[in-house]
Amino acid sequence: MVKIGILGVGTVGASVANILETNADILEARAGKKIIAKSGVVKNLSKDRGVSIALSDDPMDVVNDPEIEIVVELMGGVEEPYALVKKALENGKAVVTANKALLAYHRYELQEIAGDIPLMYEASTAGGIPIIGALRNGLTANHIESIQGIMNGTTNYMLTKMINEGALYDDILKESQELGYAEADPTFDVGGFDASHKLLILASIAYGIDAKPEDILIEGIQNITQTDVNFAKEFGYEIKLLGIAKKAENGVELRVHPTMIPASSMIAKVDGVMNAVSVVGDRVGETMYYGAGAGGDATASAVIADIVDIVRGNTGPMLGYKKGLESGLTLLPQEEISTHYYLRMEVDDKSGVLAAITRELEKFDISIESMLQQPHNSDDKVKLLFTTHECQEARIREAIEVLKGLDCIYGEIVMMRIEK
Repeated sequence: MVKIGILGVGTVGASVANILETNADILEARAGKKIIAKSGVVKNLSKDRGVSIALSDDPMDVVNDPEIEIVVELMGGVEEPYALVKKALENGKAVVTANKALLAYHRYELQEIAGDIPLMYEASTAGGIPIIGALRNGLTANHIESIQGIMNGTTNYMLTKMINEGALYDDILKESQELGYAEADPTFDVGGFDASHKLLILASIAYGIDAKPEDILIEGIQNITQTDVNFAKEFGYEIKLLGIAKKAENGVELRVHPTMIPASSMIAKVDGVMNAVSVVGDRVGETMYYGAGAGGDATASAVIADIVDIVRGNTGPMLGYKKGLESGLTLLPQEEISTHYYLRMEVDDKSGVLAAITRELEKFDISIESMLQQPHNSDDKVKLLFTTHECQEARIREAIEVLKGLDCIYGEIVMMRIEK
């Protein structure tokens, strides 16, 4: 018999406890041992959690319990769970966590502390989708060429509504909050930070990259308008908030941002609150992983898969590489990212404007690939939308700053990256 303790018996924690109880027979058959949730920790003992296990408001009741072999951390946050997971590992207990923020900041420290003690985290990225297992185990024969993922259901739901129904950003954000998809302060989701935490975890497994969220390019969906959506449709693109890890000549690109992708691609067809991750390996080619990225039962499913793996005795490097044998790849500076770009700007409706813009772009070796002009609510201005051929991030940023200084251009210039 294996006893577990749960730090944080909220929606996911309650699901874990109940699934372990109701599916006990099949789990015992698959793990080879009976698995029991012994106790859990909550902040408010007066609130009904819908579970039959003993509850405490002191995390040390779980962390220091000699009978508990596996600690499941579902608290959220960074520093408090880090201290508790560290203590559990020092006490010789295996750990399962769904905490993406914890791993975004402390995964390498925890790997050092854990040593040969299992620390599993399938539920930290894309909910019930087994993407961690795919990278750590199923794709181990491959050099990973790229990862592209829709890793946040809230933003995907919002973009789907904007694309399919013509909804405006502010209206669909309010609806998402009313439905419980977005928090009262939605910045963590719509700003791309949630997706960045998940991307960093995947990049550690695929490439051995030790980076923090502050080290990578992160942009949200706040500036997307129906003008951008219509342009994308006109030229055969869909707009998705993607987490992208891509092996380049000099390192690995890590970035999270709204992206125009071909409407014919598999990942472009993923709508609503669903998540999907595309992984390209040098031997297997493209593989696609699709499913529910959040929710109590879906996330609990991934947590329990990790518990069963530990009970079976499956081990291996937490982040996919033995220490000292990493891939040797490093994080590419943001300025060296190379891709195609979309620009939106308001300009004077007169001859010579496009020529002036083109001249400035040519100074940075940037050429226009496609262009569209749309009416503006002012008679003497138009919206100018165009895409570029592939160029370097540093050049497009410098070019935008120069273009802002032209008398014929008004307001902000909106830029979006394109992956073909």
